[in-house]
Amino acid sequence: MKRESEFYWRRLHSLLGIIPVGLFLTQHLVINHFATQGEEAFNTASNFMGNLPFVLFLEWFVIYIPLMFHAFYGVYIAFTSSNNVKKYGTFRNWMYVLQRFTGVFLVIFIAWHIYETRWQKAIGAAEVDFNMMVNILENPWMLAFYILGVVSATFHLANGIWSFLVSWGITHSPRSQQVTTYVTLIIFVALSVIGIRALLAFV
Repeated sequence: MKRESEFYWRRLHSLLGIIPVGLFLTQHLVINHFATQGEEAFNTASNFMGNLPFVLFLEWFVIYIPLMFHAFYGVYIAFTSSNNVKKYGTFRNWMYVLQRFTGVFLVIFIAWHIYETRWQKAIGAAEVDFNMMVNILENPWMLAFYILGVVSATFHLANGIWSFLVSWGITHSPRSQQVTTYVTLIIFVALSVIGIRALLAFV
């Protein structure tokens, strides 16, 4: 029974990593990319998202709760799963290890990012706008931290899509898995470029 329940928990963990967490990450990066068009464009896009109807409901039940489950259960998987890269240093084994490393790092990064942005707005200390991000990223160490966070998030999502398609039985054959590897690599590169360009626009 324990194995069966763990199977379903892992399926839920995998699904939530794509829908809604992965979709939210993509949307978040696209909104941030408006910074490349200037302060006004970013603030307009950010304010639009912040003033959506039922925004608190959407934030908690579409973003925060699924994200927390995916994050905390992912940390559990990371620290209870074993890897065999020393014995079998294959590409997919390394992707498995990197998925776990980036997942643990992202728990730290996302918690800090929420503290610096959403929490500051919640307590009335600052507004989430272009100037906020300029102030955060003017520190070179913080800029490097955010770039590492973006790359970790885009890799985690792209590689997670590959794992999702395999574990849900969508890509059966080695050929389909190879094609999916190339597709997810494109997703990783595209989202990384969008995210890093957005960060550099605040500098």
